[in-house]
Amino acid sequence: MIIYWDKADSIYVVEVPELPGCMAHGKSKKEALENAENAVTLWLKTTKEDGIQIPEPKDRLIYV
Repeated sequence: MIIYWDKADSIYVVEVPELPGCMAHGKSKKEALENAENAVTLWLKTTKEDGIQIPEPKDRLIYV
């Protein structure tokens, strides 16, 4: 998960790069991370229900 501060909206944003379109936000880091955990759970559940293949983990991601 990648977490960052969105100055324009005054929120923390969490992106899950290995799960396309999976992201969440919150007013605090803790809230954003909790919301992201819920988003991952929902993403996986929905993907399975729709018969879509879940991507294999890519190991480490490197961002510069």
